[in-house]
Amino acid sequence: MSDNALNDADAYIDDDHDEADIVEWYEARPVTVSTAVASGSIIAAFALGVLTAVGALALLGYMDED
Repeated sequence: MSDNALNDADAYIDDDHDEADIVEWYEARPVTVSTAVASGSIIAAFALGVLTAVGALALLGYMDED
């Protein structure tokens, strides 16, 4: 190994990693949704599920009549 490689390795040992704030911007922001939007999305998902179930049952009933 050359002396330069050892000097470069020593430079990394002296770094103080406890005070590094480089990755703070990676923190996810908390999701904030109003109560009306949350309730509306739950009701819409439930209604879509009901429509899908009714449609599937109607299709099965239509196919059984043949």
